[in-house]
Amino acid sequence: MDSCPTIKNILLLDSEGKRVAVKYYSDDWPTISSKLAFEKSVFTKTQKTNARTEAEIAMFENYIVVYKFIQDLHFFVTGGDDENELILATVLQGFFDAVGLLLRDHTDKRSALENLDLILLCLDEIVDGGNILETEASVIAGKIVTHGAEGAAPLSEQTITQALATAREHLARSLLQ
Repeated sequence: MDSCPTIKNILLLDSEGKRVAVKYYSDDWPTISSKLAFEKSVFTKTQKTNARTEAEIAMFENYIVVYKFIQDLHFFVTGGDDENELILATVLQGFFDAVGLLLRDHTDKRSALENLDLILLCLDEIVDGGNILETEASVIAGKIVTHGAEGAAPLSEQTITQALATAREHLARSLLQ
């Protein structure tokens, strides 16, 4: 067992099990057809569950799959059967929350497809080659916004007014949950 946890794949599927954004970090699925078959079987196995408030965990074909749903999007993080479920759940929650921040809480398939570039950047900020880089949603979203917007100030360089607006938005969001 490696000392560093690794991720096999991160999947974002729609309510019919079709791809929105996926990233594989392992050669366990060498062909596109094997990847699609894995996605379909994971979706089929989990679609009847109610993973809307809390992340759910399932064992599937010697893999641990952690998943969560919001509206018509299904988020999945897969690790080997010897990985720590809590670490996988932390990666899932970071991805889930970062997408929510990037899409400004309009987390649905249409918004996800319109902002697919941000979601793919999000995946790249979270995991690289299967190794976990970051799980804090605000850090992930901050890096993407900083890289993506010309002239946008990083959080550390915002004016007091901008920082207060950001804090107010986060407080309002946390109170509504």
